[in-house]
Amino acid sequence: MREVIFLLALASANGGIALRAVEPMLPRLASDFDTSVSHAAVIISAYAVSYAFSQLVYGPLGDRFGKLRVVTLSLVGAAVGCFACALAPDIEALAALRLFTGLFASTPVLLGMAYIADRVPAAERQPVIARFIIGTITGQALGPAIGGAATDLFGWRGTFELIGAVYAVVCAILLARTRGQWAEEKPRVFRGHPFAIHLQLLRSSRVRHVVAVGFIETFIFFGAFSFLGAYLKQRFDLSLTAIGAILAGFGLGGVLYTLLVKRLLRGLGQRGLVVAGGASAFAFYLTAMLTPQAGPFVACTIGLGFSFYMLHNTVQVKATEMAPEARATGLALYSAGWALGQSAGVAAMGLAVSVAGYRAPIIAFGACYLLLGLWMRRNLQRL
Repeated sequence: MREVIFLLALASANGGIALRAVEPMLPRLASDFDTSVSHAAVIISAYAVSYAFSQLVYGPLGDRFGKLRVVTLSLVGAAVGCFACALAPDIEALAALRLFTGLFASTPVLLGMAYIADRVPAAERQPVIARFIIGTITGQALGPAIGGAATDLFGWRGTFELIGAVYAVVCAILLARTRGQWAEEKPRVFRGHPFAIHLQLLRSSRVRHVVAVGFIETFIFFGAFSFLGAYLKQRFDLSLTAIGAILAGFGLGGVLYTLLVKRLLRGLGQRGLVVAGGASAFAFYLTAMLTPQAGPFVACTIGLGFSFYMLHNTVQVKATEMAPEARATGLALYSAGWALGQSAGVAAMGLAVSVAGYRAPIIAFGACYLLLGLWMRRNLQRL
């Protein structure tokens, strides 16, 4: 099982790289295709949208046909999509091919968590899931650096080929190592359209609560975090490279959490963990907004990554438990709520910043994260 989880985490890391590696290549794409950077950025949105909403289909498919089977076969599509991106003749074609790639790239995270939940008892699950998500955290944290370096060395077409090659290798190893386990999985037969299964699960108050918390959590946290880079530029006039390095501390904080999660659970329990996560996130947002120098921001972004995963990892575990009869489908609903919350939070913060500037809205969102942690402590049994 450990080998399978490692391979799924590796595929998840590559998905994170595929998402964020394109950010530093946007100027090169704009130059090669004689367009603006803003226009070239459509390739990010295309991938993110299809990545998020394809999970609503893969959840029922994973429950119906088995998690490992669906992950392995979908990685074929992800690899093909990356190789096709390397051949794109214009930005519109590249955006369409990125959308195609995103349709297949979300399965390792979603079905990987469902696979773990099927095999690890609930009492032991949180540390295992925390270690598993190191892949996603690392991929998204290192994505811009890898994308920039690979684009300088091989060009943007070579970067897509490299990402596609990783997908292909992981897919081949998964096929070789897990093919014999496909028959051992016990898929559940669902009748009707996949989306009808989602509606069926939403009749459960527990499912609705977990999905709602997932939406609210990312609405608040990423609504604030997504504007820290713009604040740093306005307040301290740092270079984009320096801002990227500071914000990468979020990933480091997430990795530190995964290393300490067992001790934290023993000392605080889940209820203590969500309160500590909410309180410390508020403290770091407040410090970041009030500090007169950029230096403390490094500690703040690391602390924000650590704080976020204290609360987020607890919600993840609850999401794996909320619909054990259709675990992957339930996780797909949670993931969709998570993605929608992040998108809506960024939009709301953008409006708030245009009216009141950066400091007050970000501090207010941080305070709301503390309130969420306090609410979760009192209502954790409902999740």
